[in-house]
Amino acid sequence: MERYFIKAKGFLLEEKQESEKLYLEIDGKSFGSLFSEPPEGAQVLDFSEYMIAPGLFDTHIHGVNGADVMDGTQASFQTISEALLSVGVTRFLPTTLTSSIEELTHVVQELKAAIEKGMNGAQPEGIYLEGPYFTPEHKGAQNPNYFSDPSLEDFHALQEASGNHVVKIALAPERDHAIDFIKAVSAENIKVALGHTNADFHTANAAVNAGASIFVHLFNGMRGLHHRDPGTAGACLLNEQTFAELICDGHHVCSDMVRFAQNVKKDHVVLITDCMKAGLLPEGQYNLGEFPVIVKDGVARTEHSGSLAGSILKLIDGVTNIAKWTDLELYEAWKLGSLSPARSMGVQDRLGSIAEGKCADFVVLDDRLSIIDVAVDGELKHPMTI
Repeated sequence: MERYFIKAKGFLLEEKQESEKLYLEIDGKSFGSLFSEPPEGAQVLDFSEYMIAPGLFDTHIHGVNGADVMDGTQASFQTISEALLSVGVTRFLPTTLTSSIEELTHVVQELKAAIEKGMNGAQPEGIYLEGPYFTPEHKGAQNPNYFSDPSLEDFHALQEASGNHVVKIALAPERDHAIDFIKAVSAENIKVALGHTNADFHTANAAVNAGASIFVHLFNGMRGLHHRDPGTAGACLLNEQTFAELICDGHHVCSDMVRFAQNVKKDHVVLITDCMKAGLLPEGQYNLGEFPVIVKDGVARTEHSGSLAGSILKLIDGVTNIAKWTDLELYEAWKLGSLSPARSMGVQDRLGSIAEGKCADFVVLDDRLSIIDVAVDGELKHPMTI
C-alpha cells in the first residue's frame, strides 16, 4: 500500500496521548499527518477499537526465542528479528558478548551479510559490541579470559569485517588507553557506552568528557554509589546529557531505584532488555555465549557463579513496569522504549515516535496493552504470538 490511513481510538504521541478518534496517514514507508477525516476515496485500515504506539527499539539485546547473536548464523539472526515483532520491537541492535577477536570477526561478518540481505522482522540499526574491553571486578556473564585493553587496530579490523555496521561499543574506561580510544572512535561517530567497569567517579567523568555518552545497564556491572565516591553510577546520574540503560524487570534493579534513576535522568533513561536466548521460552537450562545459564522464577543466572546473565524481559513489560513504578503517563513511559533509545543512537530524526516524515514503525495495542499487530516501514507484519 503506497498511501493509507489508520483509524484508531488513540495514539501515543511525543507530547501527549491523543484520545480522540483520528486518522493517521501512512505515506509509503513514512508517517504523514493526523487527520480528523481521511480524504475522499482513501484506503482506511480500521483499528478504531485499538491504540497506536510507535515501534519499540531495543538497543541492547543478545538473543530471544532460542537464538543468540553469538551463534553467528543467518538462521539465528532471522529468528531474533522475527520474534521481536511479537513483543512490539521494530528496531534493534544485535549485541555481541566478549569473546576472541577471531570469534567476534566471524559474528560481525555474518551480521554484515544478514543486514545487507535484509531481515524479515524487526530491523537492525547496526551492531553493538559489548566488550571485550572490560575489567573482571564487574564481569557479570562476560568471559574474563578474553578481556583486554582497547585496541584501535582490533576495533578497525572488526569494523572492516562488519562492513562498517558497528555503531556502538561498550568498555571499561579504567583500562589502559581507554580514554584515547574513546576519543578516537567517538570521532568516527561510534557511540561509546561504559559498563562492566570498576571505574571511580573521576575516571568515568574523564570518559564522558572524551565522548562516552551511554552507561550500560545502570547499577548493574559497575561501581555503585558511595558517599565518598559516587562511582560509575554517580557519574551517570550527575552527567545530565548521558543516557542510562535500565533493565526494568524488577530483578536487576528494584522499583525504588528505578524511580530514583528516572527522577534524575528523566528522558535520558533508555529501557533495554539485555535479553538472552531464553526469552519467550520456558524456564530451564540455556547458554549465554560460553556460560551455562539457569532460568528460574523469571531470572537468568550463570550456573556456576549465580551472576545475573542478561534477562528474559520483554521490552513492552519494561515499559509497563516503569509506568507502574513511577508517576509517568503511558505515553511518557513508552518513549523510554522508543524515542530515548533512538536519541541515544542519534537516529531520532527518523525513528522513535509518531511524527511526520519518520519511519512508519507502529504497534497496535488493545486496552490491556496486548499486541494486535505491528508495522515496520508502514508494512503490517501480523506477528504470531509466541
